[in-house]
Amino acid sequence: MSKITEAFTNKAFIPFITCGDPDLDTTKQIIKELAANGADLIELGIPFSDPTAEGPVIMEANIRALKNNVTTDDVFDMVAEVSGEVSIPLVFMTYANVVYSYGIDRFFEKCQATGICGIILPDVPFEEKAEFEDAAAEYGVEFISMVAPTSEDRIDLISSDAKGFIYIVSSLGVTGERSKLNGNIKAVVERVRKNTNVPCAVGFGISTPEQAAEMADISDGAIVGSAIVKVVAQYGKDAPKHVGQFVKSMKEAYHVS
Repeated sequence: MSKITEAFTNKAFIPFITCGDPDLDTTKQIIKELAANGADLIELGIPFSDPTAEGPVIMEANIRALKNNVTTDDVFDMVAEVSGEVSIPLVFMTYANVVYSYGIDRFFEKCQATGICGIILPDVPFEEKAEFEDAAAEYGVEFISMVAPTSEDRIDLISSDAKGFIYIVSSLGVTGERSKLNGNIKAVVERVRKNTNVPCAVGFGISTPEQAAEMADISDGAIVGSAIVKVVAQYGKDAPKHVGQFVKSMKEAYHVS
């Protein structure tokens, strides 16, 4: 069993943060707080100028990080420092151009060297993933697939070929908090489970402990991004303890749902 799949032994809580917002030292402290307060796996965003899947909250976090001149190499250096201090898996969520411009083989070799276990590329369609997935596999990095309620017949194909875990997109559009989540998610999860034993987690729009618990009940875990990035934006360098408290409340909701 891979380190990523092991994270789903119980219902997994998966937070997302943008690296370098407000700075990389704070990011490192946030990662440690996340791990200490119940995160089972952490998604790390590499700052990018055109993050097409992101809503305004995460888009602004990318802008702040890029204004700090945070580079992909800087992110790798930070991950190398922190990966030895946390035991849970770390995965990147970024975009094809970030990997291309760095050099695909060089990127995944660096992932292996710094302790990154997986990658999510939301702008790479299933049919075009081989170039990235093959290189990732060579360096022991799992390529994590995404499915959406609109994936329809492709859900079977995508899920039967999945590695690590499957990221189920809860709703159409970009990332961001939502008051109500798509009612069709349970049907998507059931269809995924007919094709694979690889765990699945739901993301996009989850912003409250109640929503996180609901999605974890339906699937194998919940992914929370914008709501956490919002806390970082509010508190800046003082964010780590506030993020830790927020994540603790999210994870604790799992046990009482």
